[in-house]
Amino acid sequence: MPKDKSIQSVLIIGSGPIVIGQACEFDYSGSQAARSLREEGIEVTLINSNPATIMTDRVVADNVYLLPLEPASIQTILDNHKIDAVLPTMGGQTALNLAIQCEEMGMWKDHGVRMIGVDTQAIEITENREAFRNLMGEIGVPMAPQATAKSFLEGKEIAQKFGFPLCIRPSYTLGGSGAALVHNQADYDRLLQRGLHLSPIHEVMIDKALMGWKEFELELLRDANDNVTIICSIENFDPIGIHTGDSITVAPAMTLSDTTYQKMRDMAIRMMRAIGNFAGGCNVQFALNPENDDIIAIEINPRVSRSSALASKATGYPIAKIAAKMAIGYNLDELTNAITGTTSAYFEPALDYVIVKVP
Repeated sequence: MPKDKSIQSVLIIGSGPIVIGQACEFDYSGSQAARSLREEGIEVTLINSNPATIMTDRVVADNVYLLPLEPASIQTILDNHKIDAVLPTMGGQTALNLAIQCEEMGMWKDHGVRMIGVDTQAIEITENREAFRNLMGEIGVPMAPQATAKSFLEGKEIAQKFGFPLCIRPSYTLGGSGAALVHNQADYDRLLQRGLHLSPIHEVMIDKALMGWKEFELELLRDANDNVTIICSIENFDPIGIHTGDSITVAPAMTLSDTTYQKMRDMAIRMMRAIGNFAGGCNVQFALNPENDDIIAIEINPRVSRSSALASKATGYPIAKIAAKMAIGYNLDELTNAITGTTSAYFEPALDYVIVKVP
């Protein structure tokens, strides 16, 4: 399917201020996506509240707005420009949350704007921890024992049921903010309150902590024809419990047997296909028991992530560039392979070298 000619103008939402340990990689992806769309003759409007980014340079986008990432700023842009589509997958969880907020307020509908690169079902199912867990159960992907708490009392009951150590993860937050590993009752009350407070919907997922398990990540791309390709496998040097962004990471994964990798690969494809009908990038995180190679899913993000920039640099495969082109209608087999220059982008890079990221 060639380019959707009805899309003449696209709004890209950035990730906002760079917090230590996160968000600068989204600048890499956002800049790549803007250039990719402009190659296609599309007018690119970009909003980001951070002037220290490359994506906010005049040479990257046609219209640049250095405004707070909130609905009022989006409204200003929609009043000033005819926007056909919004691409929220290049600005991390901040951009996805803002896109959902604008959708709920009816702003996209009022101005005839389509969301591309992801659909709202995928955002909702991956951020609503309980719905995600139920979906994984339906498609046969195992997860750690976990439960959702929307109140302090519910959180206390879950702790009594599971026992320590526990992992607290707030819903709808970026970069693992508010997440905590808790070993005793003394710290639990304070960290549970903090997690509930930091979640915009006052909800946390409480998992039985899997101490000492390995953590792996796969970067995927899927097009509108449901073709899926795995771009890169990444292994965390630190065990599960250290956020991928804060961990030393190695690409490709070094200690996975081929059998286990294939199992992980199949699970990731099943997960991506289950969360919604969209063309774009995804990253999936898994935990592996080093004693028996049992695999459980941790989460899936229906967007480019901090690791996507690492995977792009490690493999030479421009994930954000290809994801942006797929968002406007192209399929993987219609795009050029950036590495060979002659074959299609529907391939899985093979690395004969090792990349190590030390944060």
